[in-house]
Amino acid sequence: MEDTVLTGEQRIELARRLRIAERDRAPIDPPVLMYPELDAVDAYQIQLLNIYRRAGPVVGHKVGLSSKAMQQMMGVDEPDYGHLLADMRLSESVPVDPGRYCYPRVEVEVAFVLGDDLPGDGCTERDVLDRTEALAPAIELIDSRIVGWRISLADTIADNASSAGFVLGSARIPPSDMDIREIDARLWRNGSVVAEGRSDAVLGDPAIAVAWLARKVAGFGIRLRAGHIVLPGSCTRAIDARPGDAFRAVFTGLGEVSLTFEGSAP
Repeated sequence: MEDTVLTGEQRIELARRLRIAERDRAPIDPPVLMYPELDAVDAYQIQLLNIYRRAGPVVGHKVGLSSKAMQQMMGVDEPDYGHLLADMRLSESVPVDPGRYCYPRVEVEVAFVLGDDLPGDGCTERDVLDRTEALAPAIELIDSRIVGWRISLADTIADNASSAGFVLGSARIPPSDMDIREIDARLWRNGSVVAEGRSDAVLGDPAIAVAWLARKVAGFGIRLRAGHIVLPGSCTRAIDARPGDAFRAVFTGLGEVSLTFEGSAP
């Protein structure tokens, strides 16, 4: 792993600020304003400091910035990642309290449910397909603990890649039963279509994102394990979630998944 730039005390301080921002629903200024030298390596270390403090076990990971458009917007040439914890798992049948979040948004994803551990260094797309037990329809709930989503790459990495929650639909389809590059997705909000996309928006093939993730986390001593869920990146643009919103994502050949928010419909 590359050397870090910040001191241990500086990383601990930024992790503390982000932790309090999430706990109190009180977003902070971008960490790069406090430490302009903050880079991705330091940011991943800050992310891990807060993950290690969480009570719930890690149940998977998410990949962010997996579309070329988002990478160009952020001025980077690779994705980023965050952790999924057990207490981030949401239910289709239980409405979400939007007051738990700062700026909630939803994204549509084709989730990978791993049947076997993935190799780290050298992991290939073939390894991903061979060791994935099933694909599942998913909605990721993202949030930023940074004021106004005013984020750079290092800011969002330190903030656990803006992870906040996820829900899976009931369908489980083996990857051998479909072309994972050609899954059309449509997101409905309160009965109206608000976003459409296709799975190949994720680096041309979501398996590429999962293989990248396996190789990347290996540098931090992390493995993607059997039973873990991997969200490889969104098929569509992110949509703001408001009190009373009811979302339904429909995937060609992969079923659907829903997520609702408490409150009165706008």
